[in-house]
Amino acid sequence: MATVAIDLKDALARCGRGEKAALRVIYESECPAMIGVALRIVKRRELAEEVVQEAYVKIWRNAHRYDPELGPPKAWLYAIVRNQALNVLRDGRREDLVDEVPEDMGSAVEAYQAIERLPDASALRRCLDGLEPRRRASLVMAYVDGFSHGEIAGRLAVPLGTVKAWIRRSLVALKECMG
Repeated sequence: MATVAIDLKDALARCGRGEKAALRVIYESECPAMIGVALRIVKRRELAEEVVQEAYVKIWRNAHRYDPELGPPKAWLYAIVRNQALNVLRDGRREDLVDEVPEDMGSAVEAYQAIERLPDASALRRCLDGLEPRRRASLVMAYVDGFSHGEIAGRLAVPLGTVKAWIRRSLVALKECMG
């Protein structure tokens, strides 16, 4: 099967002009290798995918800044992925992820019991009960148990970005419900 040569310089120029199809060309050409680069740095598949997703957002926003005089397009693209992966490591978003759920989940059980002890007529109880169970669990784990977002992602086996979004949206929903 013959491979088609992709002109990344042209694709970046078109991407810089706002052509979404050009970003797709870059994505289809480079995404698997970019995930490989990110994976070697962050060591976790879900984090590597998140790194690459964030890198593509940066590529889209900054493609107009690419200068072919300063180097080849692949070097520019992979520098973005590498820097994004290193930023994830520096932020500490990787260190607090866990691979396994510890056997002692006593604090989580206590948190759920605390919610159950709230009066049925309590506005907080009503609002928490209105949340989707996994979102409620992530919120309770963060604010009652004190787990970091990374620890919650590891325990619930979901990407870190998903946990962050669940918690953010759940807090907004609680604020609206309580208001």
